[in-house]
Amino acid sequence: MKSKKTVVIRTLASWLIVLTFVTTGFGCAGKLTRNPLPLELTNEAGIPGVPEARFWGDEWPKHSLERMKTSTDDDVRRRSPGIYNKPHDYIAISGGGANGAFGAGLLAGWTQAGNRPEFTMVTGISTGALTAPFVFLGTDYDDELKEIYTTTTTEKIAQNRNFLAAALSESMADTGPLREMIAHYITSDMIEAIAVEYRRGRRLYIGTANIDAGRAVVWDIGAIATSDYPRKVGLIHDVLQASSAIPVAFPPVMIPVEANGLSYDEMHVDGGTGAQVFVYPAAIDWKMVTKRLKVQGKPRVFVLRNSFLDPDYTGVKRSILPIGVRTINSLIRTQGIGDLYQIYALCMRDGNDFNLAYIPSSFTEEPSEVFDPVYMGKLYDLGYQMAVTGYSWQKYPPGFKPRTASDSVK
Repeated sequence: MKSKKTVVIRTLASWLIVLTFVTTGFGCAGKLTRNPLPLELTNEAGIPGVPEARFWGDEWPKHSLERMKTSTDDDVRRRSPGIYNKPHDYIAISGGGANGAFGAGLLAGWTQAGNRPEFTMVTGISTGALTAPFVFLGTDYDDELKEIYTTTTTEKIAQNRNFLAAALSESMADTGPLREMIAHYITSDMIEAIAVEYRRGRRLYIGTANIDAGRAVVWDIGAIATSDYPRKVGLIHDVLQASSAIPVAFPPVMIPVEANGLSYDEMHVDGGTGAQVFVYPAAIDWKMVTKRLKVQGKPRVFVLRNSFLDPDYTGVKRSILPIGVRTINSLIRTQGIGDLYQIYALCMRDGNDFNLAYIPSSFTEEPSEVFDPVYMGKLYDLGYQMAVTGYSWQKYPPGFKPRTASDSVK
C-alpha cells in the first residue's frame, strides 16, 4: 500500500518537472489571460446586487458594524427571529482533504448520541467548506455527508493533466469532476433551504483566499442565497470550489466582480492558505454581537479539526523532495495549531466556551491514493464511534494548560 508520503512526494515531483518546463520557456505559448482588479479598486469591488456577499477575513464588515450600532432591539429581533434571545452554538470546520471523513463521521455519531445542536453559525474552509452546507442544514443531511466521504475516489475530485498540458495551464490537475460533484449535491433546492435559515438569522460562512490581494475572504452564503443575483447558484459553486483549490495542484477559481460599473475578475484559491479553520475575524466585538442578540448563556464554539495535531517523527532523507514534503506538512500542522490558539484566545476574550475535536494519533491507517474510500471509511467510523457514546470535547488547544493557584511560583 502506498503511504501518504509517497503520494505527496510523487505529486511534488510532478510539480518540479512542470516548473522546469515553464522556466525554460516551454509554457509561453499557452499564456492564460485575465482582467484583474486594479489595486485602487480592491475595496470597491463586489458582486452586483449582493453588497453583503463577502467581507475581508481580518476586518469587521462595515455593513455589520453599522447595523449593530444603529439598529433597535426590535430591528435585531425582526432580522434574526431564530437566534434572538436564545442559546448560541457555533461550529468551525477545518480543511484536511480526505480527512474530512473524520468530521463527517463525528457529526453523524453526534446525531445518534441525541444531543447535537442546531448551529447558529457554521464556518468552513477547504474540505470543511464542502461539509459546512450539509452541517448547516442539519442532521437530515448526514447520509449525504457519509456518501461523499466514504465513496469518493481521487478521480471523482480531479484528473491529472499530462506534463505538457500542465505546463500550458495553471495547475497540475483538472477539477472538473469536483465541480460536477458540487453541482450534484449543492442543488437549487438546497440553496433555497439555506436562504430560509438565513432569514431566521443563522449564518453559513465559507473562507477563500484572494491571492491578488493576499488576504482571506469570508463569503456569506446565506446572503447570496437570498439575493436576486442571476448567477447565485453558480457563484456559490464557485466559492465552494475555490475554497478547496489547492494552489498549483488545483486551478484557481476566477470570480467575476464589478467596480465603478466595470467588470473585472478576482483569483481565489484554497482558504487554507490563510487559515486552516476560523470562527469570526478578531476585529469583531463579539460581546457586542451577543449582547444585541440577547444570547442566553455562554455561546459554545465547537472546532472540528480534520487533521492530526500531535507531532510525529520521521527520518527525512537528504533529498529535495522529502525535505520539501516534510516542511510543508510541518507548516500546515503548526499553522493549524496556531489557528486553534487564536480561536481559544477569542473565546477567552469574548466569553465563549471553547470545544475542540481532532484526529487522534492512535489512528495509523494509510491511504492508497489521495482520496481512498477504504481509508476514508475507516476514518469516518472512527469519528462516528468517538461521538456516538458522547465525545468529551477538548477544552484547550494542544499543549496548553491553564495556570491554577497551585501552579504559582513560590
